[in-house]
Amino acid sequence: QVQLVESGGGLVQAGGSLRLSCAYSGRIFSSNARGWYRQAPGKQRELVARITSGDTTNYADSVKGRFTISRDVAWNTVYLLMNSLKPEDTAVYYCNAETVLGTYWGQGTQVTVSS
Repeated sequence: QVQLVESGGGLVQAGGSLRLSCAYSGRIFSSNARGWYRQAPGKQRELVARITSGDTTNYADSVKGRFTISRDVAWNTVYLLMNSLKPEDTAVYYCNAETVLGTYWGQGTQVTVSS
């Protein structure tokens, strides 16, 4: 059974930092990319950052230069380092794993940035 478990969310002041982790377990076949998405109240879920098996990364324009996605060599954990956080970064953050059979999602972790 595939499981994705996010951790590292919380409450932080504007300008602060957080590092999110996503731990993957179970057999994930043919996964070429992992990513972080977020969903703020009343808004659609949006891509934050994505990393491929070849370590190509892409970011939402709103987080470029502030957020960094990375992974461990074994592809078991993906991280999202978030610096210079802004109140508009407040959302539930979800990690995922893209596979040829579909996409797996975690349950999400809340990030709240106070002004």
